[in-house]
Amino acid sequence: MSTAVTPQMVKQLRDRTDQPMGLCKQALDQNAGDMEKAVDWLRSQNKNMGVKREANETAEGRIGVYYDNAARVAAVVELRCESAPSAKSDQFVALANDVAKHVATSKAADVAATIVEPLAGGKGTVLDRINDVVGVIREKMVLHKFQRLAGGVYGGYVHHDGTVGVLVECKGAAANDEVVRDVAAHIAALNPPYATTADVPVDVLEKEKGLVKADMEADPKNAGKPANILEKIAEGKIRTKLAEIVLSEQQMANEMKYPKTTVAAALKKAGLEPVKFVRFKVGAVAL
Repeated sequence: MSTAVTPQMVKQLRDRTDQPMGLCKQALDQNAGDMEKAVDWLRSQNKNMGVKREANETAEGRIGVYYDNAARVAAVVELRCESAPSAKSDQFVALANDVAKHVATSKAADVAATIVEPLAGGKGTVLDRINDVVGVIREKMVLHKFQRLAGGVYGGYVHHDGTVGVLVECKGAAANDEVVRDVAAHIAALNPPYATTADVPVDVLEKEKGLVKADMEADPKNAGKPANILEKIAEGKIRTKLAEIVLSEQQMANEMKYPKTTVAAALKKAGLEPVKFVRFKVGAVAL
């Protein structure tokens, strides 16, 4: 039985989907006033729009981060779109956050498997959720990559422009969102290659030791110093070198809040120990 389409119905569909009023009216007309069928019809139109824009470049985007320390799961995602203004829109920010939350609780191994899954806590698939926003913003959008972590204590940070995001995993009995977020912000700013000294490859460590040894041998001030003294000097220089590349050895970037405090010391005070981190930057090429 057909239902007469009223302006109130069009507004209701508009409020529910964020689609243009004219398109909402068309959706209801095409589906005899059935609201649920009209929503499905709009989703099919959004999907077709994505296909039409398939060749468009997605050079902009946003990083989404989600973690749940009760469930001990976390994820970071890179979601791409066509333009910077769209990447900063409320709809795209919410989309990135929703997709990150889904990925954290998903078991899918890759993007292709993820986007066809039913969206956690939502209606339709992950791709349907993406296409809903495509229909509003009228740009191509893709889930470019993600990384999921589980079993640890987590914290995260997304830079204000959304282009850099960090997820930090620690060991410890309880979470401390503030400290771990500050560590994540430190990583976003300084981008250290390694989380702990144990992560530094042997060849890199030996190279640094070789450079320190060569510098010391070339310094005339070291001539005639006892071997034990030279060894202590070398150890100090190596620690300084490691502080340039190892997160746990670095001084916290926020010196006002953490004066003369290393990352490891700040976390230790909170009962935590760094394990690993993931840093995503929009458009970055994996090495």
